[in-house]
Amino acid sequence: MFAPIQQEFAAALLDADRAVPAGVTAHTSAPHSRRFAVYRNNVVTGLIRAIKTRFPATERVVGAEFFTAMAHVFVTAHPPRSPLLMTFGDDFPAFIAAFPPAAEIPYLADVARIEAARTRAYHAADASTIEPSRLQAIAPEGLAQMRVSIHPSAEIVRSAHPVVTLWAMNSGELEPAPIEDWRAQDAVVLRPGLEVEVRQLPAGGAAFLTALARGAPLAAAAEAAVADDDKFDLVANLAGLIGSGLVTAVSFEPAQVLP
Repeated sequence: MFAPIQQEFAAALLDADRAVPAGVTAHTSAPHSRRFAVYRNNVVTGLIRAIKTRFPATERVVGAEFFTAMAHVFVTAHPPRSPLLMTFGDDFPAFIAAFPPAAEIPYLADVARIEAARTRAYHAADASTIEPSRLQAIAPEGLAQMRVSIHPSAEIVRSAHPVVTLWAMNSGELEPAPIEDWRAQDAVVLRPGLEVEVRQLPAGGAAFLTALARGAPLAAAAEAAVADDDKFDLVANLAGLIGSGLVTAVSFEPAQVLP
């Protein structure tokens, strides 16, 4: 029976043009409207701070003033839907992509997508990965029908821009410098151990990993990768697959399994 009251209160918290909700009073002589305004400001400021904490590289790209204004619009239009603030901002990259003032920075949403994926990877389930030596020992004739289970933290971010380099330069991973080769880059974000990693995928790697994650055998995944990018190199992608900690299990048709 409190739902309408709660909805009115929540809406007023995020809209400064709304009147103080009915029933809000103050136990002192201070006007309740002033006290509510302070509370409203604290709530909005706290939500903006949560977005800043999750997207520091995105903020560095545009600067603190622009980012704060953009985050303010976001938090008032997209308040948290969960008490777990670690999930707040999952839709911030999509918001940026549709935010007209950010249109002049077309790669900004992709940088934010990497940062959102990093948070999800950090909180993803733990899983043991297969030692590279076990995959290297598989006979060549068995590779075509090999299927792999991908680490639950792994997430692919595809971009028409050099997004891995841009993220790295704005997160402290690389020194800022002019990007001479402005090409599309795809990333895989994962946490095979304790630390979240952002790795640039080789040509066709995004399609290759996507197909593997959907359960395709290696041969079919390679075909999908070639169709996506004719520069796909199976050896290079296998090396990345083996050495990155992406694989948690391997199976073969019909029945052989490596846990």
